[in-house]
Amino acid sequence: MSGDARDFSNMETRAVEIFFSPARQSAEGNSRRLTETLREHAPSYATVKKLSGQFKRGDFSTCDAPRLGRPKTVTTTEIIDKIHELILEDRRISAKSIA
Repeated sequence: MSGDARDFSNMETRAVEIFFSPARQSAEGNSRRLTETLREHAPSYATVKKLSGQFKRGDFSTCDAPRLGRPKTVTTTEIIDKIHELILEDRRISAKSIA
């Protein structure tokens, strides 16, 4: 491993799960191996069980599936500039007022 296990993203964790997940291996065995490898940073058994089911169905994607709906955050230069101006006008402005 090139980095500390705490630095693993979801995509990297899934890649490790794919590596440990032969077609007929149980979720318990995969979870045990991941726990031995990643220790306290290993995904929960429920996550491993869900991923094992995906892999058995042939879905070996390591990326998150796109979700419906608006993104939680929208950042544009206009919004950033407007907030910057509000703060310059009144340094005591609250986050609630800005929102």
